[in-house]
Amino acid sequence: MYRFPWVLLLVAAVNMAVAAEPLRPGFYSETCPPAEFIVRDVMKKAMIREPRSLASVMRLQFHDCFVNVLYKSVQFHDYFVHEFLLKPAFVLIQGCDGSLLLDDTADMVGEKQALSNINSLRSFEVVDEIKEALEDACPSTVSCADILVLAARDAVALSGGPDWEVRLGRKDSLTASQQDSDNIMPSPRADATSLINLFAQFNLSVKDLVALSGSHSIGKARCFSIMFRLYNQSGSGKPDPAIEPEFREKLNQLCPLGVDENVTGPLDATPRVFDNQFFKDLVGGRGFLNSDQTLFTSRRTRPYVRVFSKDQDEFFKAFVEGMLKMGELQVEQPGEIRTNCRVVNGRPVDVLMSY
Repeated sequence: MYRFPWVLLLVAAVNMAVAAEPLRPGFYSETCPPAEFIVRDVMKKAMIREPRSLASVMRLQFHDCFVNVLYKSVQFHDYFVHEFLLKPAFVLIQGCDGSLLLDDTADMVGEKQALSNINSLRSFEVVDEIKEALEDACPSTVSCADILVLAARDAVALSGGPDWEVRLGRKDSLTASQQDSDNIMPSPRADATSLINLFAQFNLSVKDLVALSGSHSIGKARCFSIMFRLYNQSGSGKPDPAIEPEFREKLNQLCPLGVDENVTGPLDATPRVFDNQFFKDLVGGRGFLNSDQTLFTSRRTRPYVRVFSKDQDEFFKAFVEGMLKMGELQVEQPGEIRTNCRVVNGRPVDVLMSY
């Protein structure tokens, strides 16, 4: 008879947890005034230490925000009565929630092990450094999800790209799933049609797709991602005909058959500078990834590639608009402010996701 009130409290706590607060600029202006300065300061130090880390950190936001989980159930453990209450949540859990940052546990294989992430995503230690600095200044205040959004913005600005005001106030997820990431993240083999369809699921337009693909203006990618383009495009046993011949020779030298496929090459001709060179390279048939070059070979995306290749300001404007839209991919769900971005905080209620 004394158990029922605890169940009610648990349900009430959950209902409170899922009431998402609207994102807004200056979210930490009162609770942690130096938050944005701290993030940029750590990013500057990371850039000096290893310039490539800027592109690596920026990429984390993309891989965090796109993971999409439909119709999960949430199971809560009542430690007071040692019983389980299964509450069918049936909420759409998606978006920028820091789930990417969670390390695996004994009962959870997270997104770091997903096909598009393993042996590919890097610079998690930069996020750790940012979080440590923020915890020193403002304990349990700034979410890891917001850190990713701030750090991605700063990576672009510090590389010579646009700067913009970001909307903050996200909570950190309580779980992560390799399978969920595998089910949604695009392959480097993806063509424009599949990318358009994917972005449309998130209410992102064709223009958003092309502009956000411009994130490949900085950084590198592995030979692993292009071996099929060089030697067996579409099972033909031949290279991708869209690759400009001289550029293909360079790629063959970088990534010959039998090479260590973790060898990396630049995604465009100016891999440390955020500019519109990426789009100029696509027009010239010098896109590194198939999923990039297809943006020029497809008639639906080609017009935007041409515009951005000629007008850097237009690219910057469209990129900022796309980043703001992507950054708001979130819905109401249980969340918290992690004190360590790699692990969920200790709590008297376990939250597990299961089909």
